[in-house]
Amino acid sequence: MSTLPVIAAVDGSDDSTRALEWALEEARLREAPLRIVHAVRVATPRGAEPPAPESSVIRETRQALAGRPGLPELSFTTLDSSAASILPDLGAEAQLLVLGSRGRGGFASLLLGSNGMACARDADSPVVVVPRPGRDVHTDAPEPAPGPRVVLGMSAEFPLTADAARDPALAFAYREAALRSARLHVVCAYPWPVVAWAAAGEYLPSAADQEAAEAECRQLVAERVATLKDTYPQVTVEAEVAPGDAAGHLVAAARGADLVVVGRHRPRAFSPVRMLGSVTHAVLLHAPAPVAVVPTAEELAEAAAATGEDAA
Repeated sequence: MSTLPVIAAVDGSDDSTRALEWALEEARLREAPLRIVHAVRVATPRGAEPPAPESSVIRETRQALAGRPGLPELSFTTLDSSAASILPDLGAEAQLLVLGSRGRGGFASLLLGSNGMACARDADSPVVVVPRPGRDVHTDAPEPAPGPRVVLGMSAEFPLTADAARDPALAFAYREAALRSARLHVVCAYPWPVVAWAAAGEYLPSAADQEAAEAECRQLVAERVATLKDTYPQVTVEAEVAPGDAAGHLVAAARGADLVVVGRHRPRAFSPVRMLGSVTHAVLLHAPAPVAVVPTAEELAEAAAATGEDAA
């Protein structure tokens, strides 16, 4: 169990207030301290008094929470830095980093601000982005069954022989479902239709080919899920295997969910660049539920080695 805090970034906006409320509940569920952070660059004219050690946003947040019962252990920090430059680095000091989908400034039409994008891509911890309410989802898919639910997007390309430690998004989703007494809804989309070209022309896969692809995908999900069933026997798992657009299936499944969990894109060989991946990016932009982006196993291991924490 991590001894690091949950960190919530605030800036006084309605988006950050929603993220803070989500972080308060998450810290309570994890029995973890909550560190509330405001990053703001303050320009001090020569000869002027230095700025107060605590920003007005932090003072107002502290006052708003004063006396509220059932709070986790709280700490408040003002950082003299721009949010874009410092927030991703806070992941090294957190078991979870939480922020709103947009902060102050920028374009009002943006669905995801630059800070959320940077943290989801670069932070060393899982990052939860809490969306604005009222996001519309245009889909013909049936409404998911009611009740507490955590959605996990599982890649159909993940190797069947890999152990559970190589799939940190699965472990994160299982834990969140257990903390919330929720069921785990695993969504795995396989690429279809697939067209292979032969010398004689175009080959169109048959219905039997699609059935085989779906069966292979279901086996993948069953084998991956089974690796942690004994660890979380209280969690009920339901699998949704579907052809085509992975992002569309995940966004549809996010309706009414407590949380959507996706993994960060695995970097190409010999490339140090971290990537979100197109599916994760689309889910962050369009899902109507909070979205957790979980770093790769390699990234979590590197961060754990740096802090002395358990990567799990």
